Amino acid sequence: MAGRILLNEWTVLAIHYGTAQRPVSDLILETNDIHDRPSQIDYFVWLIRLEDRLILVDTGFEAGEGAARGRTLLIHPVAALSSLGIKSSEITDVVVTHLHYDHAGNLPAFPNATFHIQDREMAYGTGRCMCHERMRRPFATEGVVDAVRLVFQSRVRFHDGDGEIVPGCRVHLVGGHSKGLQVVTVATGGALLVIASDALHFQHYLENDGAFPLFADYLEVIEGYNKLRVLAGANGLIIPGHDPEVLQKFSPLAPDLQFARVLL
Repeated sequence: MAGRILLNEWTVLAIHYGTAQRPVSDLILETNDIHDRPSQIDYFVWLIRLEDRLILVDTGFEAGEGAARGRTLLIHPVAALSSLGIKSSEITDVVVTHLHYDHAGNLPAFPNATFHIQDREMAYGTGRCMCHERMRRPFATEGVVDAVRLVFQSRVRFHDGDGEIVPGCRVHLVGGHSKGLQVVTVATGGALLVIASDALHFQHYLENDGAFPLFADYLEVIEGYNKLRVLAGANGLIIPGHDPEVLQKFSPLAPDLQFARVLL
């Protein structure tokens, strides 16, 4: 599903491409639910448009990788873009929030894009931490290798902390869930839209400092929530990365586009 936010001259789309039913214990670090009932997690990529600049935030999971992990692919991100009248070759920039399998699959599908990755994330995904099974578990080997290939093709723009994609659209290093996790902000007047990705899996984490039970640095996860609040300010909007409420809270973009929803 996708949603649209009109921010002055900006258009921002949330594309819902996948879903899964998982036990509650898979989705929060601490739970008192003794029955460990199934709960839903949804998967999104985001499209930011400014005139002829088309910025894709994350590229989703590769179909085979998702299936192997028990995730349901609802629509391939490339097919979703095509349904919106956008060819993958028209994407000018891809922000890889982090290199986990569900955010950095399908990288070769965007042949003309510049890829934006944090220095810390590339070092993490290709360094000694990947010698440990628990730390490499959310990474897909081929996805990381594809990212390395892009480096050797001179198609990666590295960021060391906060940086600018284009005026009004920035990346901000948060870390926590992955060493080099970055979030994306889009400016609208005096407020910011914050695409939180996995810096905030679910909105309710903000209420009780909940955490997804997979992380590189727990302290950075929890303190990252404060950074999201500061970025958004009093009038901004934080969009969580995997929350089904994104689908429930907002209206469809168009009745004939089942993957499309209007956020604002």
